Formats: sequence, structure tokens, C-alpha cells
Amino acid sequence: MVIRRCRQLLNDEEQAIDAAQDTFVKVIRYKEKLDAKAPSSLLYRIATNVCLNVIRSRGKKAIPTDREYLETIAVSQGHEERIVAGEVLKAVFRGEKKSTREIAVFYYVDNMTLEQVADTVGLSVSGVRKRLRNLAGRVQERKEAFL
Repeated sequence: MVIRRCRQLLNDEEQAIDAAQDTFVKVIRYKEKLDAKAPSSLLYRIATNVCLNVIRSRGKKAIPTDREYLETIAVSQGHEERIVAGEVLKAVFRGEKKSTREIAVFYYVDNMTLEQVADTVGLSVSGVRKRLRNLAGRVQERKEAFL
């Protein structure tokens, strides 16, 4: 489950394996502090956080909230298209809270419901909805500058 999640987010086999290992290292390192009532959700969230950190460190950001534009980015084949997509994502997520990036990944990549996202990140459904709405506004503002 962890390696599959890392592969999905990173699209790079070596980085996915490293991220999966880092996930389990974090579990072992912080085992006293972790609440293991839902171990699969815990592993899933830790793996997501590790992968988002890897993406951030390689100069790319997570997923935008505009579905149509998301599809355009996802199918971009050429080098130039990927550069533009990366720049849009950097602009969208610049200054965002880490939890907002997580919410976007859970909702738009994993197709989780608002309730599932809220439970996973520890916010209310209205809080998740507000974050997504605000993020969607920023996507609209910034995508036009790059298109």
C-alpha cells in the first residue's frame, strides 16, 4: 500500500522506494508519539507527507484544484509543457500550508470525499471545503498568467 502510494505521487520508481522506506523509518522513529488506532490511514498519511516533501525538494509542487487544468498538466508530454506545468504548481502552492497541499492531493488525486479528507487531516468538512475553494481561486488567477 505504501509503495503503491509513493509510486502514484512521485512517478519515479527509485524515489518511490526511498520514500516508502522513509515512511517506515518515521513510523519507527516516532512510534511512541503515533496514534495507531487506524494504522493503514496513518501509513497512508505519512507516505503522502514524505512524497510531498520529495516533490517540494525537487522543485515541483502538488496538484492544482482546477480539474480541467489538472488533466492538461497530467497529460503534458513535452519538456516545455512540463516546465510550464511545474511553474504553475509552484505559483499556486507558494505560501500555502502543508495541510492545504495534503488536502488537494487527497481530494483531487485520491478522489477522497470531503468527509474522508476532513477525517484524515483533522479538520471539519467546512474547513476542507473552504481551503479547496480558496485554492481554486488561486489556480484560476495564476493559470491564466502561464497559458
